Amino acid sequence: MTTAEPTAESEPESAVETARRQLERAAAHLEVDDGVVERLRYPKDVYRVTIPLERDDGTTEMFTGYRAHHDSVRGPFKGGLRYHPGVTEDECVGLSMWMTWKCAVMDLPFGGAKGGVVVDPKELSRGEKERLTRRFAEELRPVIGPMKDIPAPDMGTDPQTMAWFMDSYSMQVGETTPGVVTGKPPVIGGSKGREKAPGRSVGIITREAIDYYDWELEDTTVAVQGFGSVGANAARYLDERGATIVAVSDVDGAIYDPDGFDTNDVEDHDKTPGMVSTYDAPETLSNAELLELDVDVLIPAAVGNVLTAENARNVQADMIVEGANGPTTSAADQVFEDQGVHVIPDILANAGGVTVSYFEWLQDINRRAWSLERVHEELETEMLRGWNAVREEYDTRDVTWRDATYLVALSRIAEAHNARGLWP
Repeated sequence: MTTAEPTAESEPESAVETARRQLERAAAHLEVDDGVVERLRYPKDVYRVTIPLERDDGTTEMFTGYRAHHDSVRGPFKGGLRYHPGVTEDECVGLSMWMTWKCAVMDLPFGGAKGGVVVDPKELSRGEKERLTRRFAEELRPVIGPMKDIPAPDMGTDPQTMAWFMDSYSMQVGETTPGVVTGKPPVIGGSKGREKAPGRSVGIITREAIDYYDWELEDTTVAVQGFGSVGANAARYLDERGATIVAVSDVDGAIYDPDGFDTNDVEDHDKTPGMVSTYDAPETLSNAELLELDVDVLIPAAVGNVLTAENARNVQADMIVEGANGPTTSAADQVFEDQGVHVIPDILANAGGVTVSYFEWLQDINRRAWSLERVHEELETEMLRGWNAVREEYDTRDVTWRDATYLVALSRIAEAHNARGLWP
């Protein structure tokens, strides 16, 4: 398949534009009904709500919240809720599409959703964040539920946010309903291992990709941009198995040691902000410089759109495993394809989060908690199943890893649509 030569990106492609481009690219490789593809270009519905919040000083401020539902042909909607000043309707729609693909790649019985509130959570007191969350839960109550739409934590939200959300919903429906959200504290129905699952799955997929190319894990150097929940846990997983983690970063900068770090000696940014960039290391770098280090594996695990047409040709890594959602623009993807850089996409690599959310949902429905050992065993099994399905497509067709992943997802979604049909 031919694509246009990448050009300088004055403005990064939006999440919904990227999601539609990836859908069309995958559809070109499959015999999929045009009507199904057209339906998948759009969300089923998008809810916009206005949330009044009483601030600590007694004033009232209005905030805007969104919840986008993309496709539910395979099961209830599933996806995170984020608190961030940059939340937009288009972003929620695009990310809900990615959740549809992610659930299908992992063969989970969910469809895609995403939502959030346009707010800077750093500017909220704990009490204000709780009141905002509880009112948001009430505004969304008609469209969420354990068999309708199951939110989860995302940027700016956490297990405590989900606890407030679950409690608010439960109070209104008249019964404790732990399955309405995932990512809760284990004491109220959350799953052990949920917080570390996205990073753990990035580690598992990186390990499998290294093995696929007959590299030795002990001889592999890794740079991780973003030493938060995803990046830190991926780095520690690989470090424990023999890889050499030579660079990590937080929002303030990166640290570099060609001999490798003991990743347990570096506190992650989520626990102690600033500890990464102030760590006593042989060399400090900028985040941009970390992306261009001469390493075997680069794991961008911070934010989206960090690999662009401007810096893609300077990336020296042989393999990129996406820990963050959407770290690579379409133009950068084309550069990497031309240069033979292997890019393992986010919707496979970081799918451990939604996979353990599925485990949590099952535990809530059955009122039976799993041990951490069982969670790890089941996650390993599911990640290998997803990897093997994608690897089979990659080996069969002359496509990139991203294309192979989307082919697996789209074929499963299209099959479900064909089986259910269109009503009325």
